[in-house]
Amino acid sequence: MAKLRISLPAPKPTRNAMACESVELPDLMLFVHAVAAGSLSAAGRTLKISPAVASKRLTRLEHCLGVRLLQRSSRRLGLTEEGAIYYERVAPLLGQLQEAAVAASGEHAAVQGTLRITATHAFGRRWLGPLAADFARAHPQVAVNLHQNDEVVDLMSGGFDLAVRIGQPQDSSLIARRVANSHMVLVASPAYLKKHGRPRTPADLGQHRCIALLRPGRNSATWNFRTPQGPLSLTIGGTLASDSGELVYDWACRGEGITRKSIWDVAEELIEGKLVSLLEQYVDEPADIHAVYPSRRFVPLRVRRFIEYLEERLARAEAGVLAAGQPPAASRKAGRARPAT
Repeated sequence: MAKLRISLPAPKPTRNAMACESVELPDLMLFVHAVAAGSLSAAGRTLKISPAVASKRLTRLEHCLGVRLLQRSSRRLGLTEEGAIYYERVAPLLGQLQEAAVAASGEHAAVQGTLRITATHAFGRRWLGPLAADFARAHPQVAVNLHQNDEVVDLMSGGFDLAVRIGQPQDSSLIARRVANSHMVLVASPAYLKKHGRPRTPADLGQHRCIALLRPGRNSATWNFRTPQGPLSLTIGGTLASDSGELVYDWACRGEGITRKSIWDVAEELIEGKLVSLLEQYVDEPADIHAVYPSRRFVPLRVRRFIEYLEERLARAEAGVLAAGQPPAASRKAGRARPAT
């Protein structure tokens, strides 16, 4: 790989441009990965090279082209105007080279490298963790790093290959691929309902203990409902509130109140009767599960294969999960909600 040289388009020539006749492919790969990851160190980790080697490769590429491609700072890299032009041209070409290698290798193409994933605690523990372990077992040359965080993290600065997120991603600069259908549900334990009664309409929630999952910088949560009069949004502060989805789940299971979760987070408890779904006719809020990644132009093979694997495995469990929020007879008929094998 290190000896392979390739002639690729350069930015608009300057008086010092093209100090060499061709550039080295590893240098181009470093540049593209650095842009995607937002840092040289993250690109170096992906390519399994030291920060010093990564810096040397970028410097060599810039010297060869005669232009500065990236503005370096202590916190983040930024594309120069010339760098942006170059990236737009070379990233698709490198992607095509990767596709050609996969096509030529067929089933023998090696899925390898470190796969860095971020997800919420609940979904990561219950679904993504077991599936990631199965994927790593099927691909011995892949190492999986799964980071769990209930806040939305920056993929670039964190050096992540992808995030698995519930709901529609807000960052339009990222690529989002839906891997499973989902929706939100209101749940409470049988013990809580026996003591406090069951709400019949969203307005009844004002007489109940509601447990809010807080987002960064917020002291309350918003729960959305569909009513005969139209959409209804309620601000939920509650006696109990936390930014931890797992703690909110624990409180609900302990009988502390009513909370709002993704159906994938509580399907097993609903089927087993540990939690009860509430106000189903009023809760109509899609929260599909997405695999989110920085760019579609140069997606490592390990990332593409994992997304395909994730979509396939979640599809096997989806019917049972979605049925869990239906009346008890339908849930029992669908069976237990577990990662399919």
